[in-house]
Order: sequence, then C-alpha cells, then structure tokens
Amino acid sequence: MPLSPLLAAVGLVVVGVGLLFSVMGIRAHLSQFSSLTLGLVMSAYYVGFLLGSYFSPLLIRRIGHIRAFAAMASMASTMPILHAVWVNPWFWGGLRLLTGLCVMGMYVVIESWLNSAAPSQHRGKVFGAYMIVCSVGAAVGQWLILVGDKMSFVPFALVSIVFSFALLPITMSPQDEPEVEAAPRFSLRRLFQVSPLGVVGVTAAGVLNGAFFGMGAAFAQGAGLSDTNVASFMGATLLGGALFQWPMGHYSDNHDRRLVLFWVCLVGAGLAVSAYLATTMMKESLIEESLILLGVLLGGMIFAVYGLSVAYVNDLIPPQEVVEISTGLLLMYGAGAVLGPSLAGLVMNTIDNASFMLFLAGVMGLVALYVLKRLPAASPVPGSAKTGYAMSGQGSPAVVKLDPRGEVPRAENSP
Repeated sequence: MPLSPLLAAVGLVVVGVGLLFSVMGIRAHLSQFSSLTLGLVMSAYYVGFLLGSYFSPLLIRRIGHIRAFAAMASMASTMPILHAVWVNPWFWGGLRLLTGLCVMGMYVVIESWLNSAAPSQHRGKVFGAYMIVCSVGAAVGQWLILVGDKMSFVPFALVSIVFSFALLPITMSPQDEPEVEAAPRFSLRRLFQVSPLGVVGVTAAGVLNGAFFGMGAAFAQGAGLSDTNVASFMGATLLGGALFQWPMGHYSDNHDRRLVLFWVCLVGAGLAVSAYLATTMMKESLIEESLILLGVLLGGMIFAVYGLSVAYVNDLIPPQEVVEISTGLLLMYGAGAVLGPSLAGLVMNTIDNASFMLFLAGVMGLVALYVLKRLPAASPVPGSAKTGYAMSGQGSPAVVKLDPRGEVPRAENSP
C-alpha cells in the first residue's frame, strides 16, 4: 500500500483528537466543570488508550485491519456528537474512555500497516515523516476550534467529520492487509534495570503531555484569552515542541544526555513559573502575547523530555532490545498520561487556574532533581556507543517497530 494514504489517515486522526481535547476543555470550563472534574474526565481518555493497546490487536486478528479500522473510526466519529448531546461529566468520562480505546485501535492499524509497507532502507524517513505529520496535525487541530460558535454543535460535528474522513484512505485501499504481529513483551523490572532515570523520565513526560492536552485549553480560557489566542497558545506550544526536538536531540548526541535532560527540565520549570507570573501579575492586555511566546519555548522543553529519555535508554541497550524496551517505555508514558490531567486538575482546583503552570514547573523540577541524584550512579555514555537521536513516537506499541534505532548496529555499552 502506498504510504501517503496511511500518513493522511493518521494526520486526520491526530487533527480530530487535538480538536476534541481543546473543544472539551473550553466547553467544560464554560459549563463550570471544576478543574478536578475536568481532569478526571480527560484522564479517562488515556485509560481507554491503554486498554486499546491490549484489545485492538485482538480485534484486528479476528476481523482484519480494514474492518477493525472501520469499526473503530465509526465509533470514534459518534463520540463527539454524543458529547454535544448531553454535557455531563459522568457521561463525558465514559465517552472519553471509549474514544481513547477507538483512537488507539486506529493508531494500531495505521502504524502496523506503515511498519509492514515501509521499505527497510527508508524506515528512518518514514518514521520521521510520521512524527512530522503527527506534530503538525495536533497543532492544526487547535486552530479548528475557531470554526463555528464554541457553544454550538459545530466544533463537535467537525471532529466527527474529520474522524469519518480518516476512513477513506484505509477502506478504499486495494492492497492486501499486512500480517498481524504479536505485540512485544516487556518486563517492568528489566526497564528499571536498564535505566531508572529513563523510566522516571518517560513517566513524567506522560504526566506533562497528558496535563497539557487535557487541561491546557481550559487554563488558557480561564486566563482570559480570546478564542483565537486559546488556539494560538495551544498550537504554538505544540509547534514549539516539534521545532525544538531536533536541535536539542542532536545536541544531546554529542553531550551527556542526562545533563541535557536536566537543563531542559530546569529551563522548562523556569518558563512555567514565568507563565504563572505573567498570568497573575501582568495586565490583561499583555497576558495573551506573553503566554503565546512562552508557550513556544515551554513546548520545546515539555515535549523534549520523552525523546531525550527514550534516547538515553536506547544508548544503554543492544539494537535487538529496542522494540521491546521502547514498548515498555511507551506504556509507562501512557500510565503517566492517565495521571497528568487529574493531578493538574486537583492542583488547579485547590489553588487557582493559573497554578496549572506551577504544576508543570513542579513536575519538571522534580525530574531535574532526580537527574542530579542519578548522575553519580553511572558514567556518561561515550559518543561512540550512542544511537542517533530520532523523534520518538507516542502512539501505539506498533510505532516503535518503525524506529530506525532498532536496526542500527553500534558498539556495545555498559550502563
């Protein structure tokens, strides 16, 4: 199957997911959901996401890739409509769980198909293109909240339309479906044996990213930003995360990744505190511009935590273990993402709306301190033993098989 339809399908899924997160955050804030309630609702999505990583391969084995994708996309496209029918936190929580399960199912189909269709000599390029499509799609989804009245049926209907369009490239394919591969097994004990720092880093990255996607739009709305600037803040933060990953990642190829992670978290914590001060102390006319600018820089720090943590772990293991270990790290990321919105909502509910930024600062500060604690435990990885940095996927376990680091021969290294 040509790769462009698969990339188009995943791009549409990511756009729909990003839009739904923002629409729900804004709508819940205007409907006077408490921050804790909204956080719990948003966490339900990631619970479904984790469940989907287990159940989706079973469904695909039973009915095939195309039928499984059609079923998941059809169900996912009904969820936004039902959100608009009844604005109730319990109802929304159930819908979010089902949405997460369906979205994971769509990711599994697309990513396993990409893994099967990508020529071995071009896997790195395909993996990079996939990451770019996901980053840009997530940002584009934020600006689509400007289409129609946010209190109307239109934004939810738009999410449904986007999910429905994602069906076309998959269901119209004349190509044979790929074989269903068993998901790699992993051991949590083995993860901690390889790198406790890596496990803590990816889990914290899940907390940060889950909190941002789940509560970012509600924070921006509560800070007094206009609809346009809510979209700009969210989109700019996501684009900042995409733009800064490459330079920081490649810089870490030639320096101790642990120290790079330390400075990323320390600078990120400082930027988050600055955003908190801007929100609480600046005049309203200056808050919007300040938050958007800080969002670009803050996104660069937040979204680098996962990639740097995964890259550090991959420096410590042989290539044949990359898929297994990366799968485990991805699931640890998902566990952190479940906690992120709820913890952020609890902090915001206890202190105030602006304390969302203090929560982000606290998580990054704790990771920075943990890095300092772990530095004496092992020597820096020598440059000759490092893998090249690659933008890291946060989709289904199937995406880690596309990671070119699993096929690059390199020197052995001891943790």
